[in-house]
Amino acid sequence: MTENEFRLLLVDNGFDEPVLVEREPLIRLEKHAHPFEAMAFILSGEITITTQNGLRTYCTGEIFHLQPNEMHEEEFGDQGVRYLSGRKSLQ
Repeated sequence: MTENEFRLLLVDNGFDEPVLVEREPLIRLEKHAHPFEAMAFILSGEITITTQNGLRTYCTGEIFHLQPNEMHEEEFGDQGVRYLSGRKSLQ
């Protein structure tokens, strides 16, 4: 998927304009949740997300999707990560 295709996907699914998120290498965010649905497109680097369903690493060109209030942990790769994150608030 390309960045433009991702942006269209967000619009088609009612997400806000995406914001750029940049994280430093080898940082881990402990278990937490967001009060919004999130869909993100990896621009560079990698992120590993752990949910109740297990863990998965996302790399450049891939998308991760979290539901509102979904508990998860995040760990950033040895080059950090840059991604576009679209958010959709609970109605």
